[in-house]
Amino acid sequence: MMNQLHVEAEQTADATPEAIWVLVSDATRYPEWGPWSAAGYQRPGETSPRGAGAVQWLRSSRRAYLRYPTSIERILAAEEGRRLAYTVIGGIPVRNYRAEVTLTPVADGTRVRWAATWDATVAGRIVRRGLRKVYPQIVAGLVAAAEKQDPAGLR
Repeated sequence: MMNQLHVEAEQTADATPEAIWVLVSDATRYPEWGPWSAAGYQRPGETSPRGAGAVQWLRSSRRAYLRYPTSIERILAAEEGRRLAYTVIGGIPVRNYRAEVTLTPVADGTRVRWAATWDATVAGRIVRRGLRKVYPQIVAGLVAAAEKQDPAGLR
């Protein structure tokens, strides 16, 4: 088996898991809080529109190699308010990319963890350089948006 690369970011949000889930489980809302200019669905999931099997696309608002890359992702698991897992199936040069967003209730809010692993190919190493910077920004954007949307969620 090939070596795996890993990137992750974590932050505690002053918001409920439900408030964060609303934002993270709907690709069409990603441009509201993250580094994407457009997003949507290519096909719905097996049992729900945004559940397992759904294919979503996210167009980066950052240019790479003279274009704005669009990541195509398949949802592997969607546990409401708790966990979203997905794999990249196109658009960025990664192999066996699997990511998971985990929401854990804690005393002062919700712990948000976004972690991914993929094969240590040459292209995969280049991608890691960017994701190391982007992942903390993505989590910070998600947390800020959830807190704005749900300021009284915990009080």
